[in-house]
Amino acid sequence: MDKRTTGIVATVVTALICGCPGLFAMCFGLFFAVVGQIPGAEVNVFDNSDPRSALIYGLGTLCVGILFVLVPVVVGIVTLRKKPGEEPSISEPLPPVS
Repeated sequence: MDKRTTGIVATVVTALICGCPGLFAMCFGLFFAVVGQIPGAEVNVFDNSDPRSALIYGLGTLCVGILFVLVPVVVGIVTLRKKPGEEPSISEPLPPVS
């Protein structure tokens, strides 16, 4: 496999392994952060019914989810960018200069 194909495979694999759980964590983190701010809501996070713990848990999960989503983005940028001085690979010879 050439480097470009390896980069595409690495990006897809990290998107499945890190990106999908990261989006899931971001959704739940946002949910807990919003629900923790609703007055009168009965929130029970790890046997603690304090709304402040729901807010802290939600913001922490949101931050971890953002980090997980950034992993495939960084892998894609690093593996798929064109390096300076790298010439394009052309299988045909160049035409003569007129």
